[in-house]
Amino acid sequence: MKVGIIANTGKPEARATIERLSSVLAARGIATLLDDESADFMGQPGGLDGPALAAACEVIAVLGGDGTMLNAVAKLGPTEKTIAGINIGTLGFLTSCTDDEIEPFAEALISGSYKTSRRSLLTATVIAADGSQSHYHALNEVVLARGQTGRLVSLSAYVDGELLNHYRADGLIVATPTGSTAYSLSAGGPLISPGAAATVITPICPHTLSQRSLIIGDDALVELTPENADEAPMIFTVDGRDIVTIHHGDRIQVRKAGHALNLLRLQGHSFYAALRQKLNWRGG
Repeated sequence: MKVGIIANTGKPEARATIERLSSVLAARGIATLLDDESADFMGQPGGLDGPALAAACEVIAVLGGDGTMLNAVAKLGPTEKTIAGINIGTLGFLTSCTDDEIEPFAEALISGSYKTSRRSLLTATVIAADGSQSHYHALNEVVLARGQTGRLVSLSAYVDGELLNHYRADGLIVATPTGSTAYSLSAGGPLISPGAAATVITPICPHTLSQRSLIIGDDALVELTPENADEAPMIFTVDGRDIVTIHHGDRIQVRKAGHALNLLRLQGHSFYAALRQKLNWRGG
């Protein structure tokens, strides 16, 4: 077995965590490969770009937090390889364990005593007024929001070609079940179990309180368009990472991606356990 490592090299603990993970895995006969940025950070040759790392390894270990995982998914590109998040700090929604649990993580790889949580992704196509297209993938969400203006903006949403609503808001979020715990939740959207075949559309600070989140099937095609030329340009973001300027006449098509993320889960760690911890839920 080969395990790829992608680390958030901006974290102070990154170097020690890479060294410890590599050592613990090597002691069990598991080879490790580093992505190009991590290899440069460690002063080691042979770093691989994302797609090459995914092709060469059975498991990819992502060292950091949920944000590091989102960046790693974009870096790796379309892959069905198992991805494990090792959080440098407290456990996140997307991470499999913390850096204090590297030994159990290595043992789980050897014994196969882990599960995978299959997470759907979104593919978004920005179609410019001149017909040119650009394509993006998101694990959490895509967002069409107001740009430089401090005012509300008008935008329309269509589902499978039928008008859903004309929105007057700060913007609109289209999120996966995984993304239901991120920006959509902050904007008042519902929590959705990761395995649900669903997509959620959540308005950001809508002018009318009756405009609520809507859960639709994940086989639907969602299209977003700005309505007024004098409110453009707007900003389109993908997992808070890619930032695209959207002009009047542009449109955005969002649908379920053709590939998914296979997220490693250790025994005793689950989505529901993460909810209880991160949201500070308490029983009676």
